[in-house]
Formats: sequence, structure tokens, C-alpha cells
Amino acid sequence: MNPLVLPFLAAAACFLVFLVSFLRDRRRLRHGFYLFFTLVFLAVGVLMVVASVSEDAAAVLLFAGLALIPLTVLALGIFLICNGITMLRREGRRLANLLSLAAGVGIIAFVPVNFAVGRIGWKPLEVLTMTVNSLLFYVSFLFVCFLLYSIVYGRIRSRRRVDFVVVLGAGLLGGNRVPPLLAGRLDRGRRAFDAARARGADPMIVTSGGQGPDEDLPEARAMAAYLAERGVPREKILLEDRSRTTWENLTFSRDLMTTHRPEHRCVVVTNNFHVLRAALLARKARLNGQVIGAPTAWYFWPSATIREFIAVFAAHRGINFTVCGLIVVSHVLGAL
Repeated sequence: MNPLVLPFLAAAACFLVFLVSFLRDRRRLRHGFYLFFTLVFLAVGVLMVVASVSEDAAAVLLFAGLALIPLTVLALGIFLICNGITMLRREGRRLANLLSLAAGVGIIAFVPVNFAVGRIGWKPLEVLTMTVNSLLFYVSFLFVCFLLYSIVYGRIRSRRRVDFVVVLGAGLLGGNRVPPLLAGRLDRGRRAFDAARARGADPMIVTSGGQGPDEDLPEARAMAAYLAERGVPREKILLEDRSRTTWENLTFSRDLMTTHRPEHRCVVVTNNFHVLRAALLARKARLNGQVIGAPTAWYFWPSATIREFIAVFAAHRGINFTVCGLIVVSHVLGAL
């Protein structure tokens, strides 16, 4: 067999596995890994084909690709720092708003810190740095796969008939008003509701959100009032007003929908940065439906995406902490 064909066969195999798994249930995190390795094998195949024609051209292409990595990382670090400053100015000084700033500072500091450690030449510090670098490599790999599939999942639309449109709550402004973030979800839910009706279905909208300690009424009621003011018939709105978390949003809404229509299909509406994690939770909750996203302000997206990744990483802490522990142990044993 021609060696040039091998990476393309590997890419095709990875994509075939992705396609089969995706068609069975698209709400799986592993799809990001299949897509990542599809792209890796495809890139290797292209490079090998170019090398078979001109080794010099392949060398230039490889050098350009390798050179783009540090430049892209540097640009990403600068962007995250600028984004972090914007977040602090517009959203306030909260821990969640520091994520993109902290990530940007960490990226920018990576090279000088490693250079300084190399100059110091102290063995324990070098082992510690190598261990941290390996952990960062593992986490970065997971984040790339997560981000890749988040983008893919968020772009794919389902045209299947739906019986319910579930809009997840996101907190109220001033205790009783719908903030812009939640308004975006509700507007997206109303469009999904109208589209379903245009296709001949007779759906209902479920507004899902309980009452927080600083809120004058349950989020579900304020959300329902917002929709009614914009033309959604009151009798087509169901209120789920007990939930406090995304998991409760999904499970309580599932129970409510099952009560009204035991055999049903739904679509869940949240913000675009929250789509993949909500889909993973929806699968775990055995919710029969997919998740779609509403647009989010550009400056909010990076920190929110990092926060979502941390939540998914923690949800799979068993395997992730095991891998991290093995990385630490291997470096320690290697230094002995």
C-alpha cells in the first residue's frame, strides 16, 4: 500500500467513527476527539503529499505551520488579557470575570518562566516545571477538543418535529426584570417556537427558572411575561419555577413535559457558550432533544467558554484527575 494513503485512511476512519457516533447521539464529548484526530491525520497526509512533489515546499509548509503555533499562542494570550480587562470594566470584579485575564497572563508568562527555570538550573524546580508543563499540555489538548466540538455542535440545526421549546433561566436584573443575556435566550426560543409552528407542529414553550434569594419572583414568571408581551399566547407557555441549577432546569422541565405529553421531543435554548455542556447534561438527564444557542456579546464569550470547560473537566474528574496523577507520578519517578 502506498504510504501516502495511510494518513488519509486514518483521517477517514476517525471521521467515520465520528459520523456513526454523531448520528447515534450528537450529545457526546468524545466527538471532539474524533474530529481533532481527523484534522491531525488530514494535515499529516497533505504534508506527505506535498513532500512527495517537493521536499523544499513541504519543509517551508512545515516551518510555517510550526511558526504559526507560538505566534497564535502569543496572539491568544494578548487577546485574552485585553478581553479580561474588558470583562472587568463591563461586568465587575468577580472571580468568574477574571478567567480570561488569568489565562492570558498564564500564556504570556509561559515562555519567560520556562526560560528562567532553565537558567537557574535547580533540579527540583526543573522537575516541577516539566510536570506543570505536561499538565498544561493535557488540559490544553482537552480544551481544544472541547472548543472544536462546541463550535461544530452549535452550528448544526435539527429540523425534526418538536413538541416543546425549553428556555433555561439566567437570573433577573433588579430582582424582577429580564436582563439582556436572558432576553437573548427568550428571543431565540420564540424564533424556534415560531419555526416549529410554521412546519405544522403545535409546540409549547417551557420557561425554566426558580426564584433566587435576591429575586422578587421566579425567573420562569418574568420569562413568561416577556414572551407574552412579544406575542406568544399565554396558553402556550408552561412554567417550571423550582429549579436553581442547569441540572434542575433540565430534569424538572423533563418531568413537566412528560406530564403534559409522555412521548415528546424538545429543543433546549441557552446561550451559545453554554450549548455543549447543556447538551451533555441533557443526555445525562435522558431528555429527548437537542440544545441550541442564543448569541452572546463578544467580550463575554471567552471567559464564559473557559468557565464551561472547567465545569465539564470537573464533571469528568475521575478520569481527568487519574491522568493528571499519573503525569505527576511519572515525572517524580523519572527524576529519582
